[in-house]
Amino acid sequence: MSSPNLNPGGPMRPLSIGNVVSASFRLYSSHLKQYFGIACKAYLWVLVPVYGWAKYSALSASISRLAFGELVNQPESTNTAEQRTNARKWSFLLAGLFVGLLALGIVLACSIVLGVAVGILAFVIGAALGNSVLAAVVGGIFVVIAVLAFTVGLLWISARFLVVEVPLALEDNMTASKAISRSWDLSQGLIWQLVGVVSVAFLITIPIQLLFQVVISVLQAALGQDSVADSALSVIFSVLILSLSLLSGMIIMPFWQALKAVVYYDLRSRREGLGLKLRDR
Repeated sequence: MSSPNLNPGGPMRPLSIGNVVSASFRLYSSHLKQYFGIACKAYLWVLVPVYGWAKYSALSASISRLAFGELVNQPESTNTAEQRTNARKWSFLLAGLFVGLLALGIVLACSIVLGVAVGILAFVIGAALGNSVLAAVVGGIFVVIAVLAFTVGLLWISARFLVVEVPLALEDNMTASKAISRSWDLSQGLIWQLVGVVSVAFLITIPIQLLFQVVISVLQAALGQDSVADSALSVIFSVLILSLSLLSGMIIMPFWQALKAVVYYDLRSRREGLGLKLRDR
């Protein structure tokens, strides 16, 4: 089934932040059963170490491939998309590990630098002002600034590597390292727009995550600590919490994968012209 009004009469123009998010939502909502079904399989594979994680990566990428096919008016069947991405499941896993390790390294480095900087500033301010209360207030301001800078840094990293799995799902002769470079190159010069896209999409998914957290908290309060301490009830409660967490991911993940497909289309439209074709058909 084609998505209504996503690509009427020809290729899309470069999109605004709001249009990227709304197009992603329309793709997801118009293919809810198809995308959610793939997400269910993907999250069940998460429970299997290593091989299951590779299958999860491939299945989640197949949603982006299907969404991109809709955008270029070349839809595929679910089986075809899954077969294409499954052939590269280890590349998807490797790309995810590369990006994760790179992001972790950047985050740790920034954390150390910000921590040292805040500590030095707090010491200098305290010594200069000689007023512990005022020094604490100024130090708190610097901590808030550091946290904001850290958050912006995380969003920046997310923007640079947002579409890593999409070229790997679509393009010929693509490897994990090439996909990372592809995402980096396509996002060059459009970082803050992508940061805006990621931020808005994250804000949209927060209510769903909060809802599941509230349900989990209510269940925990209803059972009580004595009940949870019982071995049988503890196991049941743990399974229930895991199930709710997986269900939350199953609902949210297809939206993010559709978003990545729309962003990839938009980036290629800006960088390489319109009239894109789905490769390797």
